[in-house]
Amino acid sequence: MRHGNKNNHLGRKTAHRKAMLANMASSLVLHKRIHTTLAKAKVLRQYVEPLITKSKDDSTHSRRTVFSMLKDKEAVSEMFREIAVKVADRPGGYTRILKTGNRLGDNAEMCFIEFVDYNENMLKDPKKEVKKARTRRSAVKKTTVPAAEAPKAESAE
Repeated sequence: MRHGNKNNHLGRKTAHRKAMLANMASSLVLHKRIHTTLAKAKVLRQYVEPLITKSKDDSTHSRRTVFSMLKDKEAVSEMFREIAVKVADRPGGYTRILKTGNRLGDNAEMCFIEFVDYNENMLKDPKKEVKKARTRRSAVKKTTVPAAEAPKAESAE
């Protein structure tokens, strides 16, 4: 019986699940957005958000703790250099899950998981982008005669 065990095991043994989550978390940190199943994304969010909170404090202890979870040196340095600086004022909720539909083979729910502060399309404010009002009249093109040619034409007559 699973009394009080709320975590999703994803149909894997403990070692496989930990390795998979470490790989997915490092891919998310390096690429800022990954495409995966909804169940894996929900588990990955629980896995990676405490690591981002820990990366806000750039100390040796927090770097070692994050490295023990991610197991990727480049991902750890990326997290402490760029991601922690960008989300420093955010109190939580660093990731976003966007559902994309079902997979053709097994009908699994698929989604994107991404960092909130790295999607430029979602960061744009639609109210700020005001399109210029267009007139119904066509623009009249004026032909300009150069000043040097105008007197010559008059003197020839």
